[in-house]
Parts: sequence; C-alpha cells; structure tokens
Amino acid sequence: MEVELLEIRDFLASHHPFDQLPDAALSELPPKLEVRYFRRESPVPDTGSLWNNLSIIRTGAIELRSPDDELLAHLGEGDLFGYRVSQQEEDSRYRGIAMEDSLLYQLAPEEVDQLCNAYAQFAYFFSPVGGKRLRGAIAQAGQETDTQLNLMSTPVSELIGKRAPIAVSPETSIREAASIMSEKRISSILIVEQEHLFGIVTDRDLRTRVVAEGLDFNLPIMEIATVAPLTLSIDSFAFDALLLMARHNLHHLPVMNEHEVVGMITATDLTERHTTSAVYLAGDIYKQHTIEGLREVSAKIPQLLQNLAAADATAHSSGHIITAVGDAVTTRLLQLAEIKFGPPPVDFTWVAAGSQARNEQTAHSDQDNCMILDNSYDPEEHGEYFREFTKFVCDGLDACGYVYCPGEIMAMTDQWRQPLKGWKEYFSKWINEPNPQALMLTCVFFDLRYIYGDDQLLKDLRQFVLERTRNNTIFLAYMVGNALTHQPPLGFFRNFVLIRGGEHNNTFDLKHTGIAPIVDLARVYALAAGHNAVNTQERLTISASSGEVSEEGARDLRDALEFISSLRIQHQARRLKAGKPANNYMSPDDLSNFERNHLKDAFSIVRTMQSVLAQRYQVGRF
Repeated sequence: MEVELLEIRDFLASHHPFDQLPDAALSELPPKLEVRYFRRESPVPDTGSLWNNLSIIRTGAIELRSPDDELLAHLGEGDLFGYRVSQQEEDSRYRGIAMEDSLLYQLAPEEVDQLCNAYAQFAYFFSPVGGKRLRGAIAQAGQETDTQLNLMSTPVSELIGKRAPIAVSPETSIREAASIMSEKRISSILIVEQEHLFGIVTDRDLRTRVVAEGLDFNLPIMEIATVAPLTLSIDSFAFDALLLMARHNLHHLPVMNEHEVVGMITATDLTERHTTSAVYLAGDIYKQHTIEGLREVSAKIPQLLQNLAAADATAHSSGHIITAVGDAVTTRLLQLAEIKFGPPPVDFTWVAAGSQARNEQTAHSDQDNCMILDNSYDPEEHGEYFREFTKFVCDGLDACGYVYCPGEIMAMTDQWRQPLKGWKEYFSKWINEPNPQALMLTCVFFDLRYIYGDDQLLKDLRQFVLERTRNNTIFLAYMVGNALTHQPPLGFFRNFVLIRGGEHNNTFDLKHTGIAPIVDLARVYALAAGHNAVNTQERLTISASSGEVSEEGARDLRDALEFISSLRIQHQARRLKAGKPANNYMSPDDLSNFERNHLKDAFSIVRTMQSVLAQRYQVGRF
C-alpha cells in the first residue's frame, strides 16, 4: 500500500467508529475515499452528494449552522457529519462553513451500509437510537477481571451451590454434634428446629468452650452455641459476605432465604477466590483504635480507586467497593465513640445520606449523614452526650478524608440529629409545603441508608414517607420541576455546553450536570412507585418492573449512568496519579473521539427522559 494510503488508514484506525473495524476492512477503505478540500470561510455545499456521504474531517474545523444562522456544532479533526450522523437530527437543511482550511474524507453511503451490515460494533455508531450505541460502547469496554470485581458480581447462591446445610436440633448432645462435624468434614454446624435458626457452633467453639474448659460432652449443643448468629441473605454477593466477616471477625455465615436456612458460607469459600485489597482495607479499619490509625488506613482509599480504574471496573462495582470502605470507616468511628463516651442513653440509628447512601461514592466525596433518635430522647438529659458523640464521629470522618458537608448536612448539626417524631414532622412539612428549600432537602433526605444502631427507626421513617409520596402527583410534579434544574451540558446539535470563566473554564461538571440528573429521575420514579431502593441502578430496575418508566428507558438511563460515572472515575484516577486532587470537572479535550461521541449519546438520553417526565407531570402547572 502506498505511503499516502497507509497514512489515511492509520488515521481512520485511530478514530471511532473506524477503530471497530478489523485490519483487513480498514486496509480496503483508503482507495474508496474521496478527498475534498475547503478553504477558510468558504461554504460547505448543502446540496449534492456531500450530505449523503459520510464525511470525516482530516484537518481543519467546520461549523454547522441552522437556516436562521444559529450555531449548531463546531466540528474538528476526527469528527463526522453527513450520512446518518446528520439524519439522526432530522436536519439536512443545515449549512457548513469552513472556519479553517479543511480537508475532508468522504465515503459513499453504500460503502458505509456494507460496513454496518458486516460489523455490529461499527453499526452501533450510526444507530438512530442513542441508547443502542451507548450499550455497544459499554459492552466494548470489556469484562471486569480483577478478583474483587468478580466477587462483586458473584452471588452467594453460587458459592453455596447445592450443598444442603448440616443442622441438628437444640437437644442434640455436644458429642453427637461433634461426631457429625467430623464425619461430614465440616467446620461448623447449625442448630435448627422447625426451620427456625437458633444458633451455630464452630470447631473453635468445641476447642475453647468444651475441650479447654473440660465441659461434659453429653450436654445439649445449645450450651455452647452462638445464639441468633449474624446471617446473610441469599440475594447477597460474595463481596458483602467478605465485608460482614471482616467487620465482625467471623469465619462462618448462615445463608437465609427469608426465614429459611439454605446454606453456609465460610471464609475458605471466599479465600479460594482470593481476598481483595478492599476487604483487607476494611479489615485494617476495624483493627484501628485511634483516629490517627484510621486516618493512615483511609489514606489508601485514593489508591484503591486508581486500582479499580486500572482494572476497568464498572462504575457500579467501584461505587459499591469505595462506599463499603467508607461504611467501614464510619462504623469503626461509631464503635470508638461508644467506647469513649459509653453506651448511648437511648436508641439511635446513624444514617448515611447522599452518594454514600446510594453506594455511589468516589474518591471525591464529602460526608452527608444524620441521626434518628428514639422518641424517648430528652434534650435536657441526653443532648450533651449525643452532641459530643456526633461531633467525634463527624470530626473523625473529616480527618479520614470525608470532608465536612458544605451544607452542614451532618449528624453533628443539631437540626439533623432529631428523634423519630421530629423527622416525621420534617418530612410532613417538606411534602405538604414543597418550596425550593424543602425540595432541596428532600433530594438529600430521600436517599438514606442504615449504617449503625437500631435499624427499625429508619424503617419506620421510610414507611411513613413512602405512604405520603406514593401517588402524590402534586408533590411529585414539584420534585420533577426541581429535578429539571440539573440539565445535561448538551446544546441543540449535540455540542457540549461548557463552563465559561473561573477556575473551571472550558469544562463541564460530570457530577452535577451528568450524574445528578439521572439520580434525580430515578428518585422520582422510586417515590412514585413507593419502593425503598436507594441505589440509582436498583431504583431504575425496580421502577421499570413497576411500570413507572419503560424497560427501554430504564435500560438507557442505566447505561448512561454507567458511562458517565466511568468517565468520572477514570478522570479522578488520572488526577490522583498526577498528584492532583480529584474533582468532577472534565474538559472535552481530555476525551477521545469515541468517548466524546458516546458521552453525547448519554447526555441526549438524559435530556429525552427529562422531557418525557416533564410532560407526564405537566411541569409548570403547579
């Protein structure tokens, strides 16, 4: 192949979607291209074959304008127009102007059709449905290979397989139970009667509670059992089991399907799949006895995010893993607070809000939390204890890298440390009087997740709230209107709308204009359906099942969230590796052609789904 044709081939191979073609197909393309040259400020003809052909900008810059001279897009090297790229916008009336001397390659539509028919990944780019293209992009990203990521997607049911749990009745003697354990070659045995789990006995119990103390082997097994042991749901994942074991220093966990014992998972089951850096990190956290020790361990979290990014972890997996470590830090601080200040005078629950509640934390997350106190709380009698207690925990979180919430949404703030009845009064007022401040607060406090204490307090509050939001169309319309204040940074013709001026000039905010709009949509769907899921992906899945959003719409939003969140994590990892603080501001110049095109697809999906929801609730009517 001639040198000039080789250069064209290499150029195509480095730009999406041509990078999806095999070498043989790429090598056949250069002779089929027509080369067009346009001098600066000359018009790009709006008639003839140019708009039917696929045009690839080799050098220069082209502006596309509407019939009334509105700027629709500014295209540069590697960008495409014509063919179905412009047909997607149903606007063949636009005109082009060369802003610089520009060289274009053109490929006839029948040639593009042949490539689309032969290569699905190439065809995804030209799909008129952005969701289909985006799905192809995510599929292309590859499979997670890191062990901790496999554990994220490995269900507990797969680990226990078809092994039936070995159990005895409470009256069984220690001798008989030990004999069964020896015969079955198992390290623990369950104590069950009428399908109700009473307890568990491990080989360690036999050594320390029977042999070491010279206990009578004829006594009932319940004499040495751990009563009401911690359990794991059959719907959980292996990673959940690892974290629970690390938190409580356990080696055996009964697995439950609602109230029925269906199996046992052991530390050996998990270590056969190898332990992970995240679990080691959580284990180290629970071993710390000072805030200084916690600070040193927490300093490893940014490196964990870099490792996840390097392993091509999905954003969904990364969020759960990073948040699990954050949960461990929070829990250990609460344990240390109880050691320092003594047992709490009344029951409480520590609740995570925001991204921690949704299991969507990254290396750049502040703290959002609150406390629900039992209604027996007396400010005069108990107030000082909980003021010192919550300040200790929030100060500790800040020391560990979870900086104070700029809006003071923290349990150390008196306003967000209230008895259950106080929280119910808050929510009643927010729902009945949805002013801008109330709507802002509902967006924070509708995303809550239990961390520590009496979980029934949060369950009661959640039930109270859902009963008042389900099918409450007026309140939901206000929520939709508030959600639409976060618009994706995409102009009329798929051009990015950037921040102008200031510290973040010529960037867009991936968190507030990319991720937040999807989080807001999913929250409205969840409230309308009356379900208590908090994670955004789970909300979208459940909302599709309940009919609040179409299956296709939910799938497109999940894909958009995954793609935008993955870009955010990769961006933060690059900054951390370069010794810079992680942030959410990305420049289009930092995106590959592939990423740029599919990010536009993701933003387009969000904008479309926002419009659908706005029409459904007739936003602006109330």
